[in-house]
Amino acid sequence: MKQLIFSSRSFGTDIALLILRVGASTMLLTHGWAKITNFSERLNTFADPIGLGSALSLQLVIFAEFFCAILLILGFMSRVVLIPLIINMVIITFIVHGEDPFNRQELPLMFLVTFVVLMLAGPGRLSLDAQILRKRRY
Repeated sequence: MKQLIFSSRSFGTDIALLILRVGASTMLLTHGWAKITNFSERLNTFADPIGLGSALSLQLVIFAEFFCAILLILGFMSRVVLIPLIINMVIITFIVHGEDPFNRQELPLMFLVTFVVLMLAGPGRLSLDAQILRKRRY
């Protein structure tokens, strides 16, 4: 009870980080899954915002939106997998939708803010990262 009241990092904070991590990643996962299931149709027509080619751009987006999202849900290598997610959202927000009205930038910008917060705060104690770190200490 003392730790809950006086701790600088409470259990409530860890629950909030878990909800933020799982909620945002699950929502992003649906975007990645849609790209996987329609891969062949999108392969040659996918946007190429930074000149890597549409096929490679699609593969990198799938990697971030699907595979990195799964790892973030688990809280495994969280800060590492947040790097491609943040890069992905920066490109989508400011390059792909850079000329679009705000309502087209709003969703990727919300993901970007969420991922930056998670990068700064970490995944919390309710993550595989925390469990691995705890076992190494003993």
